[in-house]
Amino acid sequence: MAKALLTSPATDNSLTRMLELLDLFTPAAPYWSADALIRFTGASRATIYRHVRALHDAGFIRPVANGNYTIGPRVIELDRQLRQTDPLYIAGEGVMKKLVAATGHSVLLCALFSDSVMCVREELAEKSPPNLLSRGQKRPLFTGAASKIMLPYLPPHQMRGVYAKHKKAIATAGLGSDWTAFRDALTQMRKAGYVSTVGEFNAGVLGLSAPVFNRSGQILGSLGIADAESRFKKADMAALAATVVDAANAITMRIGVLASDLDFPPRAIG
Repeated sequence: MAKALLTSPATDNSLTRMLELLDLFTPAAPYWSADALIRFTGASRATIYRHVRALHDAGFIRPVANGNYTIGPRVIELDRQLRQTDPLYIAGEGVMKKLVAATGHSVLLCALFSDSVMCVREELAEKSPPNLLSRGQKRPLFTGAASKIMLPYLPPHQMRGVYAKHKKAIATAGLGSDWTAFRDALTQMRKAGYVSTVGEFNAGVLGLSAPVFNRSGQILGSLGIADAESRFKKADMAALAATVVDAANAITMRIGVLASDLDFPPRAIG
């Protein structure tokens, strides 16, 4: 998939191709040499060496042993800046801790990020299940409560575009085998104001999420709780959902204040 991205017509410019090299540095493949990048991408030696030099000079990658490179300290610097300036991250301060205290469950704040959803901030409860979504991790747009709750609030043209592009993924996620079924499923989610799922990423883990918006009422992301399903009581679910919705609304109001001079738009999806 990464190789296709690097050679697609939509990304046929030098700067984009250089930045896409950073996507190759993953936990499964944290170290890359220039020669390995040449073999993987099919780009010329001169191009890869130029890109590697530019990324190194900017601090996005740093050298390690045997001619390899890994992600560099500039990423840490930018993450610190994001934590200090991102209205969504800042708006979660306090609200998320109160939600953990009120529910006893871990809390996740996520943002719409192209064709996926990214965790922006997490507050973990005691005895939290392992492998919960954490800051910087992405999930598909159609799986899990944190993702699904964003879909009903997309503008109609985006909703149709998403369906046209992702019909198979939508059907696999149980969101409808045709456009009408998909639209009806989203209508029901919007009426409820929250989404609850079980085990869609971690076996036995329940997630319950509500939407978060910008000043203009556009969907930005979601706020949710997550924990072992065994720690939830069916009789408590309605009250928990109301508590999560209230907390999400509080974050929406804080974003409106924090971004009062410049609205904080959602990232376009397609």
